[in-house]
Amino acid sequence: MKGKLIIFSAPSGAGKTTIVHHLLKKIPQLEFSVSATSRPMRKDETHGVDYYFISVDEFKKKIEAAEFVEWEEVYKDNFYGTLNAEIERIWKKGHHIIFDMDVVGGLNLKKQFGDQALAIFVMPPSIAHLEARLKMRETETPESIARRLGKAEVELQTADQFDKIILNDTLEHAFTEAEKVVGAFLCK
Repeated sequence: MKGKLIIFSAPSGAGKTTIVHHLLKKIPQLEFSVSATSRPMRKDETHGVDYYFISVDEFKKKIEAAEFVEWEEVYKDNFYGTLNAEIERIWKKGHHIIFDMDVVGGLNLKKQFGDQALAIFVMPPSIAHLEARLKMRETETPESIARRLGKAEVELQTADQFDKIILNDTLEHAFTEAEKVVGAFLCK
């Protein structure tokens, strides 16, 4: 079965992961696509659940072997990508796939899958909100926060390339809007 793809993209700290986890609890036919990454695992993450954590060398070998639907080097030696095998695994179960990915990856997937995919941009209320959320994580250095905020400025300019934009001014509003938009797409 070829299912549908729901893509959530946003700058780091905008709330896309929280919204995706909410939808996974609400819509049983959705299944999370676990991306591969070469970045280090955070203390609250699990291999095979949050990401497939692989070395830079292994990631590059998989690129050469064309094992990714899409991939990119987000920061120096921090690769992220979607494995072909992950999409096939979920579709074989008869589920639709939900993605939590950066803006470039989200647009790349949308380009490849066209009308089979719904690309949603989660808009933060402001850059100041992003900075506060990143600091609350307590996983970022001041340098990495500055780098992520610089990248966010660029990413915000791509919002109009997505099918839908959801403003995450409050989680309740974002949850309601996401349920409505995704539900309508899956019923098409």
